[in-house]
Amino acid sequence: TPGSSLRNLLDMDTFSKSDPGGWESRAGDMAWHGTDTARQPGSASLFAVVVLFVQVSGSSEWKEFGRTEVIDNTLNPDFVRKFVLDYYFEEKQNLRFDVPPGSHSALFGAQDFLGQVFVALGEVIGSQRGRLERPLTGVPGKRCGTILLLAEELSNCRDIVTMQLCANKLDKKDFFGKSDPFLVFYRSNEDGTFTICHKTEVVKNTLNPVWQPFTIPVRALCNGDYDRTVKIDVYDWDRDGSHDFIGEFATSYRELSRAQSQFTVYEVLNPRKKCKKKKYVNSGTVTLLSFSVESEFTFVDYIRGGTQLNFTVAIDFTASNGLPSQPTSLHYASPYQLSAYALALKAVGEIIQDYDSDKLFPAYGFGAKVPPDGKISHQFPLNNNMENPSCVGIEGVLESYLQSLRTVQLYGPTNFAPVINQVAGTAAQVTDGSQYHVLLIITDGVISDMLQTKEAIVTASSLPMSIIIVGVGPAEFEAMEELDGDEVRLSSRGRYAERDIVQFVPFRDYVDDSGNQVLSMARLAKDVLAEIPEQLLSYMKTRDIKPLRADP
Repeated sequence: TPGSSLRNLLDMDTFSKSDPGGWESRAGDMAWHGTDTARQPGSASLFAVVVLFVQVSGSSEWKEFGRTEVIDNTLNPDFVRKFVLDYYFEEKQNLRFDVPPGSHSALFGAQDFLGQVFVALGEVIGSQRGRLERPLTGVPGKRCGTILLLAEELSNCRDIVTMQLCANKLDKKDFFGKSDPFLVFYRSNEDGTFTICHKTEVVKNTLNPVWQPFTIPVRALCNGDYDRTVKIDVYDWDRDGSHDFIGEFATSYRELSRAQSQFTVYEVLNPRKKCKKKKYVNSGTVTLLSFSVESEFTFVDYIRGGTQLNFTVAIDFTASNGLPSQPTSLHYASPYQLSAYALALKAVGEIIQDYDSDKLFPAYGFGAKVPPDGKISHQFPLNNNMENPSCVGIEGVLESYLQSLRTVQLYGPTNFAPVINQVAGTAAQVTDGSQYHVLLIITDGVISDMLQTKEAIVTASSLPMSIIIVGVGPAEFEAMEELDGDEVRLSSRGRYAERDIVQFVPFRDYVDDSGNQVLSMARLAKDVLAEIPEQLLSYMKTRDIKPLRADP
């Protein structure tokens, strides 16, 4: 939710202060704070609001999303109304904030416009503590003031519960043995019905079972309402599926949570037995042995806590791409459109750069003969600076890439391992969760060093890094699917990858038939970046790294 404030708005009113609207943003929802607009001398009372526009993905069209409340007569308004937006790391979500004038008499013109700002939602979330300040622009020759945006994730009950239960003296249901008990948990709904939310395992042939500990999200157990009824049925398992009902009891999340300090014992009651037998007491008891709660952290929690994404690019300069000067080459850039390599680089880089504070990106080429001596290199810096291979911004990477095409000789073979090991070496230097590395490899063909690449990826899987491979051109990419590891966990010499850190996609699957490159880039980025948040979380979880708390 983004929120906003305005500061030092352009004072267009001789007699009274302007009044604009504002928004304040929180990562998922936004709220806006603004500065005032003006009243013209002798005109009717003026007011202003902040209007949020969202750009339609893959097009130049903007749609109004919402408006803040109106705040009168101040140049530094803080807005209360928040905008709640769905946030997707893998998409470029462009936002525009306009601060137009408002008038109760509609007596105003274009000169009353107070300014606007363009920003990506990822920039707000990726900024320090999710707080971004930008100057308003749009009034020539005037300082229009600033807008302050805050992004904060809406906490949707992210706690996870771990609990363990046992039972004592349950009713005997099996003729030849005892019972095979299991528990079924139900969450109550608003309309009074119940929905199954968990089943325990079956413990065979006992009236005093002890079930294994299990975990369940709090939202699944009670939908975030701590006092909502949780019903638990006790059954005796039968092979044919006609399980025998032993009894039931009811509780709530709040009551269950008391077991953190004491055992809680519940009587298991069978209503039909209770009606039939005057001396009926119960059908046994269930004891809650343990109950603990942990917060499930999100990708945004780590970004707001200061985790930086470090982006590195590696581009295939092997001869199979074709001569860059020829229109048939995969590296050919016409005056009218970018090459597939440049498109893939921009699609991924323009999103990731929002989460990298210094905007310096190491960029390498592989598979070329490089000057001055014409030696084959599999990790030469595109900017020709061995000491500092970083380029300034994605545009800097593109410039260095195009310059390299003019100075190196495309050759071969296609070796991935050197650049993967290079980035892995950097990632290994800081493993406390403050840095996470994303390596983008863009290639046209079959890997020459498959065994070494698999070994490099397996080693890198224990480090804070992910690898994106984009295949360009018409080649078949079967080997890449093996590296992806979605179906079968990647292994090398008997060692298995600790995590799945590779995502491969063929660029041709995302090319828009009508030639809309913006749409092609959006589709590509959406797929290749979708796994990055989960991969980052899996690293943090295996290392028990918790996000730093952002200052309020």
